[in-house]
Amino acid sequence: MLLRLLLAAGMATGAHEIGTTKAAMRFPAEGTYVLEIETDAAPLMEKLGSRELTHCGEAIRGRVALAFDGQTARPAIECRMLADGGALVALTGPVPSGAKAFTFRFGWVFTTYSLQVGGTTVWVEGGEMSVPLAVGITEPVSRWRVAWRYLALGFTHILPYGLDHVLFVLGIYLLSNKPRSVLLQVTAFTAAHSITLGLSMYGLLRVPASVVEPLIAVSIAYVAIENVFLSELKPWRVGLVFGFGLLHGMGFAGVLTGLGLPRGEFVTALLTFNIGVEMGQLAVIGAAFLLVGWHCSERIWWRSRVVIPASTLIACAAIYWTVERVMG
Repeated sequence: MLLRLLLAAGMATGAHEIGTTKAAMRFPAEGTYVLEIETDAAPLMEKLGSRELTHCGEAIRGRVALAFDGQTARPAIECRMLADGGALVALTGPVPSGAKAFTFRFGWVFTTYSLQVGGTTVWVEGGEMSVPLAVGITEPVSRWRVAWRYLALGFTHILPYGLDHVLFVLGIYLLSNKPRSVLLQVTAFTAAHSITLGLSMYGLLRVPASVVEPLIAVSIAYVAIENVFLSELKPWRVGLVFGFGLLHGMGFAGVLTGLGLPRGEFVTALLTFNIGVEMGQLAVIGAAFLLVGWHCSERIWWRSRVVIPASTLIACAAIYWTVERVMG
């Protein structure tokens, strides 16, 4: 039942929720501001009920809140399409005389998004007001705050927002849930995605998301289908998981690119995001073990009643995502 709910939610909401929206505040001249929001165009146009962004100003105005020292601002709003299929919403206007801080809320996003001000990246929970931020140059965030934030973002990219990665990890677990087998596969997967995540974030490896994301879905489908036809872990499985981990690492890099890494704490953010991802994956395996593995995996009917049906459902979800990502 839990797996069915996960699959239904995955088909309804998509696989990734973090990194699709980011905002940046600039003060290009004395007494003026430009606040730019980048987000996915298709969901935005769906919410606007329009195929065009030309006249989005008034509709957007009702879902954003910008205030300087508690005084509500009424910015000019302009929307336009970006070349990569995204949308840019620009808020511009004068900064009130003597204003020291501003707050911002974007009511059309329901997950964490980044807000960059000067050289600082802060994080805003979807639909909630940001903390007060200094007008102009802001002080850098401490290393510990950066580490904690990116650790949390890495974890939440798996649970609850990374349903595709959750299903991949479940697929690894289902074929052979013995500790040694799971450890071999998870170690291979971790090593692989750490390599491509690091290379991608340092600009040494670039593969378009339009290629990576469908292949990630294919990797999930393959692992699930293999579970149906194989009853034990084969030697090549670890190598395949390593290869698929390379793909997933590029997917993680796409998320981090969208989130933006703080220039002064690049390594800290990259490392803690990766640790957060691993914690999320271990949480998935631990939950699967506690829910069904520890008391069912040695039963005669384990494979026929759990492994095959669950793997079939995972394969169906992955095939759906593959088609969706290729067509989208």
